[in-house]
Amino acid sequence: MKLNKLSLNAATKLVLSMTVGAILGYLFYAFHGCNGSCMISSSPLNSTLYGTVAGVILSRRFIAKK
Repeated sequence: MKLNKLSLNAATKLVLSMTVGAILGYLFYAFHGCNGSCMISSSPLNSTLYGTVAGVILSRRFIAKK
């Protein structure tokens, strides 16, 4: 499969937004985490995954559509 410049740029933005979302999700856990009653911030895995998904959703606004 041959990647053109536009799809490579879109993939880079997607990976970057996933990484930033995961970091922000973990930081949310680190600074706001609770002891088990909160669905998102009760474990670092949950908050990191939610951050990753949020990053992907928000990045879809910035990826150019052909």
